[in-house]
Amino acid sequence: MTKEYGLDRFVADMRAIATETSDDGEIVSRLKPLAIRLAQGKSWLKPEHQECDNAQAAAVHLLHEEPDHGLAVFSSAYAAGRGFPPHDHGTWAIVAGVEGAEIDTYWRRADDGSRDGYAELEKGAETVIEAGSAVTMVTGEIHSVANRTDRTSISLHIYGRHVGFIDRSQFDPKTNVQKPFQVAFED
Repeated sequence: MTKEYGLDRFVADMRAIATETSDDGEIVSRLKPLAIRLAQGKSWLKPEHQECDNAQAAAVHLLHEEPDHGLAVFSSAYAAGRGFPPHDHGTWAIVAGVEGAEIDTYWRRADDGSRDGYAELEKGAETVIEAGSAVTMVTGEIHSVANRTDRTSISLHIYGRHVGFIDRSQFDPKTNVQKPFQVAFED
């Protein structure tokens, strides 16, 4: 009988890959199948990971981070009909589906980034993330998240650095406003 691929093994593999290369694209490419495997195993999933915070209509639970706030793994739950606006991560990222489905929409900056607090975005492709699938992003990519279903969706989010310790931005494509983005984390 094969032992389930759990969080401890994933973290060890993530550390090894991050030690072998600093290239965002290579890291996320190598980690993506492992993130899907971890998401499918669900050994880390607890009942509280399925509950959403009423204020932000989502719950973000820290599963792992390195002592220096690097290499972080989160469980995220999005309430039915809710999500997050366009934002960046300030690091590379992988999102792997666990339960339900979420729509990730990718955005491209159309301006040169020279004006503080201002960003023109153009909407790009949409990808559905559900159990058995994952998406990757390198540092600087912008996406938004939407749960367009009638039930909570759950996904794993893996980052090169804990997003609570990075300067990152939220964007409003209608008003062209760029402002700092922080998410509340659950205990």
